[in-house]
Amino acid sequence: MPGQNDGSELDAATEDAFREQVRTFMEANCSRTGDRSGSIGDDDPEGIAAAKAFQGSMADAGLAGLTFPSEFGGAGLTSRHQELFNQEVQGWYLPTTPLSISHGMCLPVLNQFGTEDQKARFMPDNISGASIWCQMFSEPGAGSDVASLSTRAVRDGDEWILNGSKVWTSRGTYARWGMCLARTDVSLAKHRGLTMFAVDMTAPGVEIRPLEQINGDRHFTEVFVSDVRVADADRIGDLGAGWGLTVETLAHERATIGGRAFGGGDDEEHGLPSWMEDWRAAGHLADPVARQRAMRAFILHRVNQLTVARAAAALVEGEAPGPSGSGAKLRSVAAFKSRAYLGKDLSGPAGMLSDADGHLEFLTAPSMSIRGGTDEVQRNIVGERILGLPGEPRVDKDAAYADLKKSR
Repeated sequence: MPGQNDGSELDAATEDAFREQVRTFMEANCSRTGDRSGSIGDDDPEGIAAAKAFQGSMADAGLAGLTFPSEFGGAGLTSRHQELFNQEVQGWYLPTTPLSISHGMCLPVLNQFGTEDQKARFMPDNISGASIWCQMFSEPGAGSDVASLSTRAVRDGDEWILNGSKVWTSRGTYARWGMCLARTDVSLAKHRGLTMFAVDMTAPGVEIRPLEQINGDRHFTEVFVSDVRVADADRIGDLGAGWGLTVETLAHERATIGGRAFGGGDDEEHGLPSWMEDWRAAGHLADPVARQRAMRAFILHRVNQLTVARAAAALVEGEAPGPSGSGAKLRSVAAFKSRAYLGKDLSGPAGMLSDADGHLEFLTAPSMSIRGGTDEVQRNIVGERILGLPGEPRVDKDAAYADLKKSR
């Protein structure tokens, strides 16, 4: 990630010592896990407290924010340390899902675009888990087309007054800070008149309402901001540079989602993922058609694993997340949905019961094509920015936001 310590040369003794440090910490603070996909069950008060406590222990052990500067709460280590850490934690359950947005999206953007004062104020508590962050981009009238958002920020001396609403804000109910994109100049085209702010989620005028999904998750929220005052010192990046920061933030989000090999690790004895072994043990693969469908799901899973490995290697080389994250996100989602839907089919009539194995994953699967940007948006990014295909017509791209019909 940009701005992080990208040195990767370590001698064998240093690597062995670090691996041992990670193993010792995991054995003392974690439990082994089977397949725990998604965020299900991690956003209740106990899960949030567990995430904060675990992350605090990580920080105390020098294992939090490995590649972020030590003066801002990180460990100040190299990307090779991060790679070794990722290898050693395979097979352990880290209860950090409530911190996924805070660490996967907001932290790298703060590190890259924040002022020295903002880094000193915000990054240590973010890295240690003391303060959780969320991002506030999407709106009821601006989902996939984020740049058409209508939340306004009007300057008042050394402060800004924000008014508007956001939706699908992950972790909003327990976030301490939010990265909020607002429109600061309606005379410019919709992509140009945007600015990013750090908003105190406990400030007067901020109202947060949870949204319950079909799978029971309540980590999505809608947020209303009414005359919320934000100091100009909490403006992130330059005035009017919000869209560039948004693109960077979403690239990190897609890389995070695409960097997850959904479906668990491989069984040490058979070399297959646990769900494939479960299907075989239950006799589901005796039928040749079912077996063929299972192999298709397995191929998607394996391709996704290889993509994750390639992305991890690129990060070691210092590459920042880019449009390739959209392709990785598409592959990750395809693997998750294929496994979830097929697992339900293979269960037969029993699969209609709510307590059937894989039922929560089945209910979660449709949302995977929406969170982090819809599949359609990801395909546009891949087509235009990677394959060089002609862009879709955008008749409002250069028009002033004030002249658009939706702004009236």
